[in-house]
Amino acid sequence: MKRSGTADLPLHGGRVPAWLADRMTQLGAAISEAIVHSYGQSELLTRLSDPCWFQALGSVMGMDWHSSGITTSVLGALKRGLNPRADELGVYVCGGRGRHSRHTPDELRAIADAQSLDGDELVRSSRLTAKIDNNAIADGFQIYLHGFIVTAQGEWAVVQQGMNEASGLARRYHWHSATVRDFTSDPHSAIVGESQGVIMNLVDSQAAPAQRAMLDIAHQRPDVTLREARRLVMPAHHDVRAEDVDLHRLGAVLAVAYDRPLHNFAELLLTENLGPRTLQTLALVAEVIHGTPSRFADPARFSFALGGKDGHPFPVPLKTYDESIDVLRRALDQARLDGAVKRDGFARLDRFVRAVEHSAAPQADFDRAIAHERAISRSIGGRTVFDDRPKRRVKQDNQLNLFAPGLPE
Repeated sequence: MKRSGTADLPLHGGRVPAWLADRMTQLGAAISEAIVHSYGQSELLTRLSDPCWFQALGSVMGMDWHSSGITTSVLGALKRGLNPRADELGVYVCGGRGRHSRHTPDELRAIADAQSLDGDELVRSSRLTAKIDNNAIADGFQIYLHGFIVTAQGEWAVVQQGMNEASGLARRYHWHSATVRDFTSDPHSAIVGESQGVIMNLVDSQAAPAQRAMLDIAHQRPDVTLREARRLVMPAHHDVRAEDVDLHRLGAVLAVAYDRPLHNFAELLLTENLGPRTLQTLALVAEVIHGTPSRFADPARFSFALGGKDGHPFPVPLKTYDESIDVLRRALDQARLDGAVKRDGFARLDRFVRAVEHSAAPQADFDRAIAHERAISRSIGGRTVFDDRPKRRVKQDNQLNLFAPGLPE
């Protein structure tokens, strides 16, 4: 088993409001369905096991681009959106945070019974991945979220997250069964994070003597082998900054959305009558569906699709969100009737944006792009979690007729 990667994220409190959670469910399900139809179930698991792609998915769905909450929110949205159609798509999402993770064995056995799979083996894999990352890797992170995604053929991916209260970080671990070999010898491609000294890795290939000694109630600290791995470490700052974004790639998206000749051609590819703001969102959604792994090194860029619930880089534009879901949903539904022609418009849009990027697209003017988004926010239904908080009375000059917004999370 090769773990596909890790992601270190700032711990972040708060809850996802219903107005965003419902839309995340719809968009996450539609993106997943498009990937399954275009590339197959295995490709969806491959992408979920890539920490950068997973972060980009959360960003394009309107979550805070860098926080630990992306993990819980994205897995929850996929579980709500995919499980009602799991028998059709052949993809099942199990587990979750806290008490929900404890239901994983029962969920897996029910799926195994329905699909004639080995339920005991699936449950064993679920428990082993959790135990390895929680107990065999002494990196200071305690697992509190365990998501297990399995196909009707028995292929699976695991996304789980641990917390380190001392450092104020969460660490996300990604697994994919496609390369399973041996859980007890080098199941990870590496254990990598911010240096905190030597860590103990009891499943390293050099730990066999320690494993045998432990069976004899002896203890031997194994050496640690660190190898290059795909890893994502998110910055502490909450706002989106220019240095977090590939401005040339963002420039291509903005050019396609706002340059009239490019916009007209992009509309033709999708056979839709779209405003520039919705086209901007759909171009980034198309990249999440069809982009190659190298495209997701800057997940913050995907927050320019639908903003973030805390207002970074700008409020979530609900009108654009709903129109984008509608366009993608219609494309998927139409594809069932006349093949993949309309759905493939998104693949053509992704190729077109990349062609613009490789030709003459300028770098995006980051500050100007943010200013534009905030200027049009009210007209396209911009909303944040702070808009949901009740006003509280504050006392000033012995008066109670003034109001102030609730405190930040």
